[in-house]
Amino acid sequence: MSDTPQHQASGQESPLPEALRITSPSPLVDIGANLTHDSFERDLEATLARAADANVTTLVVTGADLEGATRAARLATQFPSLHATAGLHPHHASEWCPELEQAMRELHRQKSVVAVGECGLDFHRNFSSPADQERALEAQLALAAESGLPLFLHERDAGRRMREILGEWRDRLSDAVVHCFTGDRETLHGYLDLDLHIGQTGWLSDERRGHHLREFVADIPAERLMVETDCPYLLPRNLPAKIKGRRHEPALLPWIVRELAHWRGESEAELAHQTTLTAKRFFRLNEDAGK
Repeated sequence: MSDTPQHQASGQESPLPEALRITSPSPLVDIGANLTHDSFERDLEATLARAADANVTTLVVTGADLEGATRAARLATQFPSLHATAGLHPHHASEWCPELEQAMRELHRQKSVVAVGECGLDFHRNFSSPADQERALEAQLALAAESGLPLFLHERDAGRRMREILGEWRDRLSDAVVHCFTGDRETLHGYLDLDLHIGQTGWLSDERRGHHLREFVADIPAERLMVETDCPYLLPRNLPAKIKGRRHEPALLPWIVRELAHWRGESEAELAHQTTLTAKRFFRLNEDAGK
């Protein structure tokens, strides 16, 4: 695939070798792209152009703290293909305070913000105490109930407690997705029993720690499954070529879809089409409406 005029105008050579310039057979939604990361500062427009070339037509930019959420919302007003989330990641949960809560509430009122989060529990690293994490999570669940927005959730090594808390709140919430799901089969089915959506990343292709997902990823109903890169993190380990700098980006989402389709035993085109329908319904994205 040749470079588009947008790429040429950027004056920057694509970091993706030819073998990684894959085009999805159907438009894709990347539900988790950390485009406010410093690594995208110099080439964001070229990154978005490469995503468009790959048929990744819609991206949800993750806001995981106040600064990042504010930047994500601003980007989503500048680029038609972008939308934003706004929340506080559990790593930063100790920062939750009334002033931050009000700032998040105001962000949730912006048209460019389509979900509350990234919020949740992470007992793997405990950068904030479990008590602080639960306090910040419940405060953000209350904001989601107040606004009616869907939830963009993070969970690692905290599945049991997350299910308990969400179970208490579920009737007051609209939709919710556990993004970048990496847990076990029991945790997955617990989330499905709560009528949650599931996000899948390149973790599936990691033979060191993601291979277990291959055994039960087909258990996720098609109407509950969405796809994401979580870029610049979680670069798939089985790519057919190496990337200088090893930065993940939205243009590689078709590779994740290809992997996921293989382990689910379905066609790449079918999975691409269905995950996009699901994501647009979940985030209430209307192609014909302005932001």
